[in-house]
Amino acid sequence: MPSIVSLSDIARSSEAKTPYLNSIIKGDCVAALEALPSNSVDVIFADPPYNLQLGGDLHRPDHSKVDAVDDAWDQFTSFQAYDSFCRAWLMACRRVLKPNGTIWVIGSYHNIFRVGTILQDLEFWLLNDVIWRKTNPMPNFRGRRFQNAHETMIWASRDENAKGYTFNYDAMKAANDDVQMRSDWLFPICSGGERLKGDDGKKVHPTQKPEALLARVLMASSKPGDVVLDPFFGSGTTGAVAKRLGRNFVGIEREQEYIDAAQARIDAVEPLGQAELKVMTGKKALPRVAFNTLVESGLINPGAVLTDSKKRWSAIVRADGTIAVNGDGGSIHKMGAKVQELDACNGWTFWHFEEKGKLKPIDDLRAIVRAEMAKAGA
Repeated sequence: MPSIVSLSDIARSSEAKTPYLNSIIKGDCVAALEALPSNSVDVIFADPPYNLQLGGDLHRPDHSKVDAVDDAWDQFTSFQAYDSFCRAWLMACRRVLKPNGTIWVIGSYHNIFRVGTILQDLEFWLLNDVIWRKTNPMPNFRGRRFQNAHETMIWASRDENAKGYTFNYDAMKAANDDVQMRSDWLFPICSGGERLKGDDGKKVHPTQKPEALLARVLMASSKPGDVVLDPFFGSGTTGAVAKRLGRNFVGIEREQEYIDAAQARIDAVEPLGQAELKVMTGKKALPRVAFNTLVESGLINPGAVLTDSKKRWSAIVRADGTIAVNGDGGSIHKMGAKVQELDACNGWTFWHFEEKGKLKPIDDLRAIVRAEMAKAGA
């Protein structure tokens, strides 16, 4: 079960210990973030106050009052005050995010453009804006605007040079009928049995997000065992989904009512097994291996002869990891393209070596190196 951790608990621990892991930290988000170790989080999902600027009560045509977001935590004295708040928590998030980590921030037209500007000012690198299109949005009761039927999520890496961030491209494509996953996602708003309600029948939290939305976020941008941080934990959707998907979570929340509801909710979650959590990967996700690595490791020796599968062309392996055809040298890709008079060639599948009288692609040797790399990193 998740525990509730105070800022003093974190302060008393060394960075080698993680009392905050799979826990809810009670306190202000900026203070709590500053207590966490640097470079300790793989993914952040942030659902900050939207600063809705509601002017008075909102009523339906039958004069019943709409249960709108009018809580004190969503109210700021000015846009400048809201911007200062966002800058503070985003700076704190950037510090705890690993160099290859990413952050998701969700918002509406009230705040998301301001948040996006601050993200770029702080040198986060925007990867996508993803539109959550709601199948059952709330109507526009006054009839003075279009129905607000979507929210926007910004997905960003810590900086422009963060090339190793997680994106489970192949899994997302396979889940989308083998078509690239688009940046517009269709989900219903949180309702029915998923919506947490108190003993009085009222919503525990006014902006509870659907678990399906968080599941796609985490399946797309994290791996089992990763640490997922939610600095505005609320009713605990991020923690519940993270636990089910085999991720670790850190939640930050200051309202005890929300903490109690989130803790009970997460306690009831049963994690999926390893077989269900295995992430589908493609060649893009595999570690890069250069041909000279095969030479350096002794899997293929200088002077060895490579041929294509039909032995129409042959090449000699050089000590520096290049190959030579009739005295002309270059990479396995360049020389494969040259002998075929093509613009490009995948040298790993084009060139073959002979073993026990059978020709095998040199890609088989690269697979051996990758297996050893995986074993070393296990």
